[in-house]
Amino acid sequence: MNIRQTFAENFYAGDIERQIESFIIDYEPSPDISSVTAGVVPHAGWMFSGKVAARIFASIKNYTIPETIVLFGTVHDVRRVKQSSVFGEGAWETPLGEVNVDSALAQELLHAAPDLLIDSPEAHDGEHSIEVQIPFIKYLLPDTSIVPVAVLPDKDAVKIGEILADVVQNAGKNVVAVGTTDLTHYGYNYGFVPAGTGDKALKWMHDNDMSIIDLALSLDAEAIIDEAKKKHNACGPGALAATAAYAKKRGAEKGWLLDYTTSYNVMPEEDFTVAVGYAGILF
Repeated sequence: MNIRQTFAENFYAGDIERQIESFIIDYEPSPDISSVTAGVVPHAGWMFSGKVAARIFASIKNYTIPETIVLFGTVHDVRRVKQSSVFGEGAWETPLGEVNVDSALAQELLHAAPDLLIDSPEAHDGEHSIEVQIPFIKYLLPDTSIVPVAVLPDKDAVKIGEILADVVQNAGKNVVAVGTTDLTHYGYNYGFVPAGTGDKALKWMHDNDMSIIDLALSLDAEAIIDEAKKKHNACGPGALAATAAYAKKRGAEKGWLLDYTTSYNVMPEEDFTVAVGYAGILF
């Protein structure tokens, strides 16, 4: 069996169970939501974005216990990964034990989208965006399997989300899709300082993030890729677009922004100079 070994343990080092419990200790499910078909989570180190991600998975657990979670992941190195890729069979290792891949669903998805997806576990090597979510699933939803999909930031992302919705409908399974992206990477070390520094720059970053968040909440999947190229406000626009497209085709009418923060809010400096944005969304 193909076991995907951990690569980014430094993103979630320490007592996994205690950290997750601390993230959700005061979590309360939204009374405005009755069912969940998809979600969006960040993928930074847990000290910065773990609380946001944990509450999305806790919310999924509150509203449904999916048989499978399809994880749409960010492709950070598009020079290495040339085609959106499924991890087609096996399991993913976590400090809490392995999480199995739903190979049947993975193969159905690959069969339905032969021109858009390939079975390539190697595409997931050296990539952390999906890995940092797996311990949340193992701890909160221990009987749920996964289908990891690395989604390139191109227009095919929308088609991938829509095709998954068709596959899930035909399979008759309870499946939730979770896409992972961080938002604006602001600061000189990211080579992106369009509004300088200080409070005005922090507000500019917030507004830049909200621009793409609003597209996701309104399920405007087709606009997400161009938005990210223009405004540099998502590192995983492919994952975000696929998730919104899946949610829309599965009948969602809108999204809910459960949480938004930045690394600056988590660990503030005297003067704002650098930060990354994080959002937790449910559909």
